[in-house]
Amino acid sequence: MDLIQLPPNSLRVGQVLTFSLRDASGKLLVASGQTLSNAPQMQALLARGVWVLAHETKEYQRAMAHKMDTMMHQGANLGDIVKVQADFIKPDRNKKVDLGEQAAWADLQMHAHSLLRDPRTDDFRGRFQQLHHDAVARLGNKPDAILMLLIYDAAQSFDKYSGRHALLCLALAELCAAKLGWPDDWRLALTQAALSMNISVTAQQDRLAAQLEEPAHSQKQALISHGDRSAALLSELGASSELWLKTVCLHHDAGPGPLAGRAPAEQLARLLRRIDIFASRVSPRGSRKAQTGAMAARAVFLDELKQPDEAGAAIVKTIGLYPLGSLVRLVNGEVGIVFKRGHSATEPMVASLLGKSGNPLSEPVPRDTRLASQAISASLAPHELKLRVSMEKLLKL
Repeated sequence: MDLIQLPPNSLRVGQVLTFSLRDASGKLLVASGQTLSNAPQMQALLARGVWVLAHETKEYQRAMAHKMDTMMHQGANLGDIVKVQADFIKPDRNKKVDLGEQAAWADLQMHAHSLLRDPRTDDFRGRFQQLHHDAVARLGNKPDAILMLLIYDAAQSFDKYSGRHALLCLALAELCAAKLGWPDDWRLALTQAALSMNISVTAQQDRLAAQLEEPAHSQKQALISHGDRSAALLSELGASSELWLKTVCLHHDAGPGPLAGRAPAEQLARLLRRIDIFASRVSPRGSRKAQTGAMAARAVFLDELKQPDEAGAAIVKTIGLYPLGSLVRLVNGEVGIVFKRGHSATEPMVASLLGKSGNPLSEPVPRDTRLASQAISASLAPHELKLRVSMEKLLKL
């Protein structure tokens, strides 16, 4: 990862960022799309020095070129024009920064949150494509580790709910489509739809997640037909794939029943509907706690008529009855987290976090739940574990 340092003079109060600001190690400080304020904390942050990713600077450099052209036409002196041209410090091409999975996905969540809440920007299409590409590429490298991270993270907080939810749905969509053997163009449309299906109601979605009372009737009514509105907005923003847009339109309207015989968009929308439900159930709200992983899995396995659902079955076959990132109790009394998919939906690999006595273990200990002595006895809800989990240690497993 190439980083380019910015001089303080290249930023101004009130500027809407078209790139993210980072520290020297690559850690995200201010997400793209945010407005620089005059707050003391913000000014202190800028004074310490900020960096940007090299690939994010292209738009900024084009803006600088346009600014220089304008200054030339306005008859500005050469010294002022050169000063604008020197705004960037030359990058150190040998400097590569690996953020690590946890920091990288926190970064992607910030970008998703910013992009989905304020999509009406000239560079939406490019930013969306970059976000989608980065998420799918990272998921492909370590699918079990990433899904564990995303499901566990979704269960911890409803802060910036829309960004977390969108990326979790994208990850589930990519893995489920692969399990079903769907062609590449279907997988692309499905993951794009997963990332963007709620774009027309993102701010409202965040407010509903945070409010302490159940949604009022008027709030529920405001969400009706948001699939159509999201597809229309995406079309305005430059999305041209009919399969992507149709899937977004139908993601709340594709009813139960077999997938075969339906139009492609209806098949994608049905699977996305079940994925949406699962991701919602493993996430808390201000008005309720997150469900156990097993409860969320069972909820998508049965359709609206309480019958086995083909799309839901594909999800359970992909993530298991005890999903990655969910908490479980073993028959030996230990409590742990599912960190790797197993040979069957009911026998994943678990990392024990609490010993038989209930005390925290110094390191997570892998357990093979195929063994009778280490089998799963119960699925636990996130709030039932009163322990700060080291995701860094779990990712190393």
